[in-house]
Amino acid sequence: MLFNSIDFLIFFPIVVILYVIIPARFRQLWLLVCSYFFYMCWNPRYIVLILFSTVITYLAGILIDKTGHKKIVLVTCIILNLAILFVFKYLNFALSTVGTVFRFNAPVYDIILPVGISFYIFQALGYVIDCYRGDVETEHNFLRYALFVSFFPQLVAGPIERSRNLLGRIRAIPDTSRREILDGERIRAGLILMVWGMFMKLVIADRIAILVDTIYSHYYIYGSVGLLMGLFGFSIQIYCDFAGYSTIAVGAAQVIGIELMENFTAPYLSVSMTEFWRRWHISLSSWFRDYVYIPLGGNRHGKVRKIINTLITFTVSGLWHGADWTFVFWGALHGCLLSIEEIFRPLVRRVHKAFGVDTSTTSFRLCRAAVTFTTAGFAWVFFRASSIGDAFAYIGRIFTRPDWWHLSDGTIYTYGLDVTEMWILALSLAVLFTVDLIRVRCDSRFDKWIMKQYAGFRIVFVALLIVAIVVYGEYGYEFNSQQFIYFQF
Repeated sequence: MLFNSIDFLIFFPIVVILYVIIPARFRQLWLLVCSYFFYMCWNPRYIVLILFSTVITYLAGILIDKTGHKKIVLVTCIILNLAILFVFKYLNFALSTVGTVFRFNAPVYDIILPVGISFYIFQALGYVIDCYRGDVETEHNFLRYALFVSFFPQLVAGPIERSRNLLGRIRAIPDTSRREILDGERIRAGLILMVWGMFMKLVIADRIAILVDTIYSHYYIYGSVGLLMGLFGFSIQIYCDFAGYSTIAVGAAQVIGIELMENFTAPYLSVSMTEFWRRWHISLSSWFRDYVYIPLGGNRHGKVRKIINTLITFTVSGLWHGADWTFVFWGALHGCLLSIEEIFRPLVRRVHKAFGVDTSTTSFRLCRAAVTFTTAGFAWVFFRASSIGDAFAYIGRIFTRPDWWHLSDGTIYTYGLDVTEMWILALSLAVLFTVDLIRVRCDSRFDKWIMKQYAGFRIVFVALLIVAIVVYGEYGYEFNSQQFIYFQF
């Protein structure tokens, strides 16, 4: 069940209305039933995988609390969960790699990747590791824990919640009064977030996806202009697609009365790649920081060890994103970019000081943000391309096939979007940029900022977003609705 579907528009109000009406002691069970139904709408058989992961991590948490063999329990639990992930996500990739190395025809198994498997397994493993470290209280109520693993707004594409946040909020559900649930300001803010997420997804991401797919599917016939439009177009598509989903998820949970962590904070306005990763997919970045980078030693053993740990962490992060060498290369590339920044950071600071550069000005931040956006955009080519060779060929053609006259002769309107569609996209991007710029300047989440504004402005702005979604959103009978990109991970 997609957020951008009629099914969800029917499903979600029913969930909320009955959640308010039923007695408090049944609300956790109701959300659990709804979450399992939500997931089973994709493939009912794969609910078994969630149940298996849930049972294993639930029992592991209890055993860690009661046994003296905590490390054995932890390692066993991690192996079992990663084994599930390996079979369904990486088995064919591993066999293909081994077959290539040893020159034999590896078998290919017809395995459908369960939606969101990487997200809920990482969330469950985070809970077990936190139990092992003593950071959270062990959950003995199975239904409550099962809801933590499967809470439907963030089940299939995050944010990957931590047990100390989401589990604590789930525990508080029976003690929450109906008056608190019906808090008008919180509900309005949650609905505004959902509308903003829908705008990002339906008006921007799905529209620009048409251009991106056109360019990438036949990149070898395009020159610099088309390839750069595809490159930057995908940067915007994946941001609006994934941030749009996360924003809808956060908003939906907020309507119910459960606050999830923010997953994106205007990442393309970052002044460095290091800051970019503090603002992009925050839940995953912090997960790898806490459970991979820091256990490896983090920055505690000198600069060389820090760089090695960074490279390892980002390479593993790339593999998490997909079973292909393009994702591994993309992750390792980001590890290299962050390591280069780490090496040259002292020199850059001395240069700024020597020339009296005021790094706090808006103009400086925008210039640096342009560099970050461009750097991330070129890295995204490896994420989107069919192979590493195609990615290098794509980038190579940008610098060897100049055709700048296409900017003025109308050729750009043959890349999948006509003049009208291009103007709709341009105006939508202007709105996105303005909102992200305000968020950075005010250091505030979108819903919190807009709820502080004059009521008339707020109503008009949200009404215009809704009109844009209804009139200009890419959906309908003849439109092949784009699935959220991160569902495949």
